[in-house]
Amino acid sequence: MRILVIEDDPVLADGLAVGLGLNGETVDAVATCVDARAAISAGRFDAIILDLMLPDGSGLDLLAEIRRAGNRTPVLMLTALDETSDRIRGLDVGADDYIGKPFDLEELAARLRAVTRRGHGRAGPTLTANGIALDPSRMLVSVDGRDVILSRREFAILMALMERPGVIRSRQELEDRLYGWQEEIESNAIEVHIHNLRAKIGRTSIDTVRGLGYRMRPV
Repeated sequence: MRILVIEDDPVLADGLAVGLGLNGETVDAVATCVDARAAISAGRFDAIILDLMLPDGSGLDLLAEIRRAGNRTPVLMLTALDETSDRIRGLDVGADDYIGKPFDLEELAARLRAVTRRGHGRAGPTLTANGIALDPSRMLVSVDGRDVILSRREFAILMALMERPGVIRSRQELEDRLYGWQEEIESNAIEVHIHNLRAKIGRTSIDTVRGLGYRMRPV
């Protein structure tokens, strides 16, 4: 997943980037409402982690603005304000979940997986398609019951394709999913990752749709 962290504490933001990165996520971080608006306008994110106390405004007001604009990206509120009334207000404004500071990173990661899973309309945690099973929580993949070892980026591409089998995902979509703002992208990076994936999970599992992108065969 590609995650936007909106948090003005640089130590906490860096910790989230490192910790979630170890779980295979791509994390971009901003510290203000102004930068958050620019990031959301410019990029695609699978989830947003939002602090409610920001230096140039209220995270709740920013969340309300995001929802008024029709943005349905799952939002996990992260704040020291842990009174029941704060949680109720945040959830009513449009947050998908709420976790108070201090927090356990593994719990936060699990909550992120849950809100994004619901956003895709899935009840269970495991993705399945064409004999392939992918477990996001443990970063495990199997093909016809045989475990397959993937790199972090191969795993991220496969997960993006398996979330919507049969739907074409453009190269730009996949690049957005894999790479943060500070990372340099080789011109043929996606093609290389797709080639390696096919070698590991089966060459007929992923279709190339010329000029449009890639899709996972649903059956």
